[in-house]
Amino acid sequence: MLVESVLATKGHDVLTISPDATVYEALALMAKNNVGCVLVMSKDQIAGIFSERDYARKIILKGKGSKDTPVSEVMTTEVCIVDKGKTLDECMAVMTAKRVRHLPVVEGDKLIGIISIGDTVKSIIDEKEQEIEHMIDFIHGGVTPPGK
Repeated sequence: MLVESVLATKGHDVLTISPDATVYEALALMAKNNVGCVLVMSKDQIAGIFSERDYARKIILKGKGSKDTPVSEVMTTEVCIVDKGKTLDECMAVMTAKRVRHLPVVEGDKLIGIISIGDTVKSIIDEKEQEIEHMIDFIHGGVTPPGK
């Protein structure tokens, strides 16, 4: 299964915030939308990503204030991105190797979505469940399995 299939189901919406926004503003946006991160965009370019992990490690543990700290000061600047044509297995490998939970998705130079580890696992499970259903149908009814 490809990343573009996940986005076709999930949608292409991406929460973004500017680098000069405060950490508090980023947290409020994340809470309002029930997500664990926001992309930090400068013009049309990805400047970084800000996650709950960044907040815990770079604000709380360092005694900084979220209302007076700009996101640019604590965001993760090395953002792993994937092309829409990547497979979910490739995404899982990147997420595991880089220890990240979110991957912005691009088409060429354009941001077209974001997938999380949860999106990836859900899609893989859904795909396996469909394969099982097709095999059960084949065994019980003689329907040819897909791809055969």
